[in-house]
Amino acid sequence: MSIYHFQVNTISGGSIELSEYRGKVLLIVNTASRCAYSRQFAGLQELYESYKERGFEVLGFPCNQFNAKEPGSNPEVREYCENHFGVTFPLFEKVEVRGEQAHPLFPFLTEQAPFQGFDPRTPDGQMMQNFVSEKYPDIYAGEGIKWNFTKFLITPDGQLHGRYETTTDPSELEPIIQSLLEDKGCPDLLGQPTPII
Repeated sequence: MSIYHFQVNTISGGSIELSEYRGKVLLIVNTASRCAYSRQFAGLQELYESYKERGFEVLGFPCNQFNAKEPGSNPEVREYCENHFGVTFPLFEKVEVRGEQAHPLFPFLTEQAPFQGFDPRTPDGQMMQNFVSEKYPDIYAGEGIKWNFTKFLITPDGQLHGRYETTTDPSELEPIIQSLLEDKGCPDLLGQPTPII
């Protein structure tokens, strides 16, 4: 099974099969525009602009489950993300990403990539480890998504490549994205085709 078995709704109300992204490298992110980590929208947009022509997409799923940091309606979320963060990558309707009402895509992803903890070697990682485990022990327990801006990198055949927690800046993923794009024979950084062997 792959992510191509799932259907999602766009933020404007239409539906789309994720199989439409077959052959692309995807970064699936649960977003929240009023979260302190909303600063990551800039990095996500930069990745999208840099690599979309080579077969890369960012798929943003607004979610209000973590400290109520995405309170608006779908149209309000879309307008705010576009106007405040310059987002042009695809956004989908607000979803829950954990619990009984979670969109099935997210339990599927977290089953394949269990929570490995926040990186305590970094200031942000240690802060998030303490914050979530102390303030939200029910969220911290288990393998589910722990906070806004959890990222799942998907290979061109729809399989999960890796899970990256809130504290992983989008820029840290750039070398991995480049490698996945090169492996699938996408044009390299100079625009020259990389042969598929």
